[in-house]
Amino acid sequence: MAKRVSLFVTCMVDQFLPKVGLAMAEVLERAGFAVEFREPQTCCGLPAHQAGCTPQARAVGSHFLKTFDDADFVVVPSPTCAAMLGRDLPRLFADDPSAQANAQTLSARVWEFSRFLLEVAQIDSLGARFPHRVTLSDTCPAPATAGPRKLLEGVDGLEYVEMTGPSECCGFGGLFRLQYPQEAETMTQKQVGRILRSGATHVVGLEVGCLLQLRGAFERGQHAVQTVHLAEVLASR
Repeated sequence: MAKRVSLFVTCMVDQFLPKVGLAMAEVLERAGFAVEFREPQTCCGLPAHQAGCTPQARAVGSHFLKTFDDADFVVVPSPTCAAMLGRDLPRLFADDPSAQANAQTLSARVWEFSRFLLEVAQIDSLGARFPHRVTLSDTCPAPATAGPRKLLEGVDGLEYVEMTGPSECCGFGGLFRLQYPQEAETMTQKQVGRILRSGATHVVGLEVGCLLQLRGAFERGQHAVQTVHLAEVLASR
């Protein structure tokens, strides 16, 4: 019997790029897992946590615990949300030992998508084909890690080029983009410049918010570079 994987697709995927969730499901099924989507899922609580709204973050966190309490694995297409669930969620219940113990137990079963493929599934090639010149823009919680690059190496037809400063922030940063729009735009334009200088036709990312930030900048600047999530590359044929 195939091991069960529960998708936590995140608010950003649900609202803006559902195709990323579908691609992630396809890749995991191809890797031999039984994939499920639990409809009551909502948010990981990160926006409220970042804003200092602890009661609201705890309420969302409690809902997450209830929704995924018996999940074997929870796989997330976002390093930021995975970090929130795996590191910060237990801290929200510091004054409630029972809830904190539940959070710690479940947090150990939460995996970011690329790490799950490499460390749990122990797969670095899934028969994908993506005949394009690609670079990778890392995310702040997972700067310049080898994992996504290893997965891209196993994609047929893909030409990988390392951009300068791959782990520099794209300017999204969750609430940062809303609180400091001018600073965020400056950071975005610097990252866009690095990507363009790489000569890549596609920029791959793990964080949907970052990909949307970069896509908007490319469209405003009338650049032909396309943004794509790692799951979409691995699901391609």
